[in-house]
Amino acid sequence: MSDIMVNLKSFQTERAVEERKQPLLCLRSRCKGLMVNACAHAVFFCKLLHALRQKESGKLSLISSEESMGSEGLKVGIIGGGHIGKQLARALLELSGILAQNIHISTRRPETLSEFQQLGVECFYDNGQLVAWADIVFLCCLPSHLQQICSGIHAALREPCIVYSLVTAVPLPRLKQLLSYSAILRPQYQCTSRNLENVWGTNGTIRAALQDPIVIQATCPCGPKERIAVTGKWLEAVFYAALNSCMWRHLPHQQALKLLNDVCFPEHCPICAEQKTCCPRFVCGNFVNQTFASSLTQEDTFPWFDLTTVQMKESPFSQLLARSVRLQNHLTLLYCTAFEVLLAKSGGMASSGLWQQNFFSSCRSRPPYGAGS
Repeated sequence: MSDIMVNLKSFQTERAVEERKQPLLCLRSRCKGLMVNACAHAVFFCKLLHALRQKESGKLSLISSEESMGSEGLKVGIIGGGHIGKQLARALLELSGILAQNIHISTRRPETLSEFQQLGVECFYDNGQLVAWADIVFLCCLPSHLQQICSGIHAALREPCIVYSLVTAVPLPRLKQLLSYSAILRPQYQCTSRNLENVWGTNGTIRAALQDPIVIQATCPCGPKERIAVTGKWLEAVFYAALNSCMWRHLPHQQALKLLNDVCFPEHCPICAEQKTCCPRFVCGNFVNQTFASSLTQEDTFPWFDLTTVQMKESPFSQLLARSVRLQNHLTLLYCTAFEVLLAKSGGMASSGLWQQNFFSSCRSRPPYGAGS
């Protein structure tokens, strides 16, 4: 049943809150905004890695299907079945195209996750088993539990598994120390505005927010640094993680670059069509220094990149991102169309009308998460 008071501001809680309590509303909005951003970026990361696998397998289309997601899809593990873990699982089920059978959750109380078990998500309590199985492991636990969890999983961690931490209170160097592992992503967010509620939809769900074009553009890592923004180091780490995935499958570096270019820069690009230019193309020197790039033979793979170092120091890719507005625009296109939203042509990317490039679009035949439940 719809809320008949949804558009009546005088009946809403915020209207009656005393002025001295307004900061609490701001805090609630900030928490919602951080959750929306975290889920959006996690979904994009998973879709990018899956798209690379599909492209490598020889599929001409990057549109997901149940068959491909089951046989070649990413295996995603979530440690923690609390609020963050549940929100992330819902976002992945609804928006990433990953099948429920490829998502496992490890939590001390798996019996509380019946809504996911009914959809086919395997829920249990064995962090080591989860880490040994998964391609990506999301840490969604309380900071007070992290040390114990890390001590329990570090022996099971093996490359190329990627640990993606949503435990924001624990810095990256500490995570690396606890896990004795370098394939770790930890997004860092900066809050630059107190007026957040109109952007993130404080009273709506995370899934609803991530289907709103305005919200998707607000979460874009290459967009204006307003409200809540992820630092550029996250985007760098995403691309180096993609190259690690190619290296682990023994792909020569030129083949890895071709896969990345094919996924990131579509053949019929609306930006280039509008500006009558060609898409940028990644080259070896965008990710390693020129001396190392010149030493690579055609059969050589990229090296295994330490993702923690990428996020803490300057890299060739960080220099490229900083100076190339054209690349920033193309990565904005890549990010936004991963969520299948219609974007207005503006801001130098186009001049009028609407465009949409369903490059990462999920299978339409799949019922939405929670349908019929």
